[in-house]
Amino acid sequence: MDIRILKYFLLVAKEENITKSAQLLHITQPTLSRQLQQLEEELEVKLFERGKHNIYLTEEGHLFRRRAQEIVNLTEKSKKELKETGQELTGEISIGCSETQTMNELSEIMMSFRKKHPLIKFELRSGNNIEIRSWIEQGNMDLGLLVEPVDIEKYRYIRMEQKDIWGVLVQEKSKLSSHEVVKNEDLIGTPLITVMDETMHNELASWCDECAQMMIPMMHYNLLSNAATVARKGEGAVICSKPGCKYDELVFIPFEPKLELGAFLAWKDNQRFSKAATAFIEYIKKYKKCMG
Repeated sequence: MDIRILKYFLLVAKEENITKSAQLLHITQPTLSRQLQQLEEELEVKLFERGKHNIYLTEEGHLFRRRAQEIVNLTEKSKKELKETGQELTGEISIGCSETQTMNELSEIMMSFRKKHPLIKFELRSGNNIEIRSWIEQGNMDLGLLVEPVDIEKYRYIRMEQKDIWGVLVQEKSKLSSHEVVKNEDLIGTPLITVMDETMHNELASWCDECAQMMIPMMHYNLLSNAATVARKGEGAVICSKPGCKYDELVFIPFEPKLELGAFLAWKDNQRFSKAATAFIEYIKKYKKCMG
C-alpha cells in the first residue's frame, strides 16, 4: 500500500470534495478518482459515498481513516528519526500529556535538556490516560505523562514529584463558591461534570464514600477548557485537579478531606527509540536522581 495514496485518501476525507482535493494535490480529477477506486479495490471495501457535489466516508471509510493516519504518522516519525546523524543530537521527542500541574516539572526538565541539545524539538499532544496509553502502544508517542490512578505496571516509568490537588471548579456566584473546602455531602444535588476516565471515577466514588449514590452526574469531559465553558453557562460543578490557569467567572475549591494524586512519565518497555528519545529518557533518570 503506497503512502502517497494514503495521503491522497486522507486529504479527500478531509475536504469531502474530489475537485478541490485534486487541485490541492496538483493532479487531475480523473487521476485522483482512479487512485481512490484502486484503493477500494485493494481493500475490498467501499470507502466513500458519492454525492452530487461532495464525497463522504462510509463507516468502513471512517475506520480506515484512523488507521491510515496512524500509518502516515509513523512513517513521518521514522523519516525524522533516520535523519538523526552527526555529532550534534537532533530530532523530535513526542510526549502525550494529561492536564496536570506536573507539566511545570516536566517543562523544566525539557528546557534543561534543550540547553544541552538546542537542535532538539518537542511535540506535546494533550489527551487523557486512555488516549495517551493508546498512543504509546501504537508507537505514535515516545513517552506519556500519566496521572493517577493508572495501571503503570506494563511500562517503564519515573514518578514525578509534584501532585495534583483535586476539587471542583464552579461559578463565582454558585452557592459552593463561598466554601473554603468542599466535602462530599456539599456536592449532593449539584450536577457534576466529571473527567472521562473510569479509573478516576472509581477514585472519586471512593472519596465520596456513602454519598456517591446521591451524586448527579451531568456530563463527562476530556478537555478542561470545554468543561469550564459549560460550568460558566450553568450550575454544574466541574470535578478536576487545580487548573494551571485562571478561568474567568469560575473559582476552584479543593476537596476536604484532601485528594492529591501524583503522575508518572512513562514509556513502552523494549521499544527501539530514536537517539533523541533515548538520550532524553537517560537525561530524565539522571536529572531525577540529582533532584532527589
